[in-house]
Amino acid sequence: MPRPRPVTVDLPSEIGVHEGLAYSLWLPRAGARAGVVVLHGAGSCKENHHDFARAAIGAGLGAIAFDQRGHGESPGPMGGRAVGDVATMADLLRRRTGGEDTAPIALRGSSMGGYLALVAAAQAKAAAVVAICPASAEGLRRGLDEGRFDFEADIRALDALLAEHDERDAIAALEAPVLLLHAEGDEQVPVEHSRELARLTRSTKSRLIAVPGGHHRSVQHDPDLQAVSVRFIERCLRSPARG
Repeated sequence: MPRPRPVTVDLPSEIGVHEGLAYSLWLPRAGARAGVVVLHGAGSCKENHHDFARAAIGAGLGAIAFDQRGHGESPGPMGGRAVGDVATMADLLRRRTGGEDTAPIALRGSSMGGYLALVAAAQAKAAAVVAICPASAEGLRRGLDEGRFDFEADIRALDALLAEHDERDAIAALEAPVLLLHAEGDEQVPVEHSRELARLTRSTKSRLIAVPGGHHRSVQHDPDLQAVSVRFIERCLRSPARG
C-alpha cells in the first residue's frame, strides 16, 4: 500500500495588530507587488477567509485578512471607523508588497464585507473590487435595528456610517472594475440587489455572475468561483487602466 503523502498547508507570513485591527498577512515565497484585502461578513472573522488568501498567494498575489472591530480578535465596538479601517489595511498591504504607496490593491468582500468593499474602494484607492452577495446599507441598518447581529457595535455610530455610505452611489461613481458574485438561492440578500448594482457599474471590465441555487455563504468558499475572483483581480491589477 502506498504511503500517504504529507500535505503542507500554507500559513500566514505575518500575524499582528495594526491600529487596533488584528490581521493575518499572506505573501507568496517569491514576494508580491500587488495584493488583495479580504473583508469578512457580519459576525464572521478573518480565519473564515484564509482559504481565499491561500488561493491569492497561489496566484502570486499578496493578501491581508483582518477582523473588523467587534469581531474576532479586534476589540470593539464596530462603528464609524469601518470604512477608514479598510483603507488602513490597504495601505498596510501596500507597504508589505513592494513597499510602494502605488502598489495596486484589490478589495474582496462577502456580505457586509462586500458592502464595505464597494463603499471603501475610493478611499482605499482600489484598482478592482470583488463583492460577493453584497449586503445593502438598508439591510444592514435593518439588521442592527432588529438585533440580528451578534457582534459588538456602536449602534448610533454604525447606523450613521451606513446612512452616509450608500453602495449604489458608491458603485455608480467607481471607475475601478467590479466583479459581483451572487447565489440566486441567497436567502438573506436577494440576487436582484447585485443585478441592480451591475446596472450601475461604469467600467466595461465589470461583470456579474449569478450562480443558480446555492445560499448566502455558498459562493464565497466555492473553489471554482474563488479561482474566477483571483483571475479577475490578476487581470485588473496587471492592467489598472480604467474603462
